[in-house]
Amino acid sequence: MTTTTGSGLRLPRYRKDPEGTHPPLNSPGYRSTGLRYPQQPLVLLPQKLTEVTGPLLGPGRLGDHDNDLTRGHGGEPQGQRIIVHGRLLDGDGRPVRNSLVEIWQANAGGRYKHVWDNWPCAVDPNFEGVGRTLTDDEGRYEFTTIKPGAYPWKNHDNAWRPAHIHFSVFGTAFTQRLVTQMYFPDDPLFAQDPIFNSVPDERARQRMISRFDLDRTRPEWALAFEFDIVLRGRAASVFEEAHE
Repeated sequence: MTTTTGSGLRLPRYRKDPEGTHPPLNSPGYRSTGLRYPQQPLVLLPQKLTEVTGPLLGPGRLGDHDNDLTRGHGGEPQGQRIIVHGRLLDGDGRPVRNSLVEIWQANAGGRYKHVWDNWPCAVDPNFEGVGRTLTDDEGRYEFTTIKPGAYPWKNHDNAWRPAHIHFSVFGTAFTQRLVTQMYFPDDPLFAQDPIFNSVPDERARQRMISRFDLDRTRPEWALAFEFDIVLRGRAASVFEEAHE
């Protein structure tokens, strides 16, 4: 949805999502939110020409194999190769075309290639854990990657994060960026994970879990998981800090 100003500039406006879709900014079970959630009323900043026209996020920003996280290294990465695919849709179920989708994740052992991640699990020299692609005319995207492992994170006693992949999606401008997480079916760590359970609505939590897709597996190469991202409305995906 858009609003047209007197000068003819089309500015985006958004429908509200159902109550309970997104986690509260202060979720006591997720301890670090107590240190960083805003404690003053939020201020709505108008989106002007600078915000809605840049930066450019189109094809010129992508390499030939940016959506295949298993390529571009000296050898094969460790772990189970998977295909993650789905569609990016608006609140009316229409495809969002030519939109930049980025992912980042831990390796098969549950370790990020990051200077602050130093728990005793090996860094995989053949896996960076980051990728990006553009949606096609039907809103479809696809990544080839490695199924990430669970990892400890010291939030509470014996705390482990379920295996997950972070997704970032962009609209027509950087200020429209949204971030979510994709989980895998039947993970035994769901019940004790305060990030997953910070989403109040059970139906919304289920929308963060991908679907195993046998039809899209590549024989003797990769399993497949389907994960659609819906930007607004009753079937909206769960987004981090997606508060008005």
